[in-house]
Amino acid sequence: MSLQQDQYYIDKVIKGDTNAFSVLVDRYKHMVYTLAVRMVRNNEEAEEVAQDTFLKVYKALPGFKGDSKFSTWVYKIAYNRSLDYIKRLGRVPETTLIEEYAEHNKANLEDVMDQFEMDDRKYTLKKAMKKLPPDYATILTLHYFEELSLKEISKVMDASPDTLKVKLFRARKRLGGILKDKLQEKI
Repeated sequence: MSLQQDQYYIDKVIKGDTNAFSVLVDRYKHMVYTLAVRMVRNNEEAEEVAQDTFLKVYKALPGFKGDSKFSTWVYKIAYNRSLDYIKRLGRVPETTLIEEYAEHNKANLEDVMDQFEMDDRKYTLKKAMKKLPPDYATILTLHYFEELSLKEISKVMDASPDTLKVKLFRARKRLGGILKDKLQEKI
């Protein structure tokens, strides 16, 4: 969604049309929930974080300047709310990959075998990602699965794009090492 399309609803909310906020929530609820569930690792807690995020977004909406995409701004709030929640509970931040896709009935055996192979890869990747430090897993998730640019991630994680570029390189290298070790175990 473009900032221009979002700005229409942002302006309506600021002028007092609370129903317009539901459009923004509908657009970004999956994105916020997905990030929260990856970080807090519990569906119910992720729902609480998502609700808290949208409450914060609603209250802070008049302060949105449009310097970045609205989605990046919402992501930053969700990221910080997730970190706050984790810290409040005394946990170590963790992230995971996008949730497993729903199983579909396959028409033939070849499709089923392809699905098993894909599920095995996702499972292996998910386990490998859990072995990464939280900041590495987060940057990999945001960059590759949520397709955010380093500039957008820098706004979410409060780090310079150059720092994130180095972290992304190190995260890929470490993930590659973990996956290589896993492959050697299977051989």
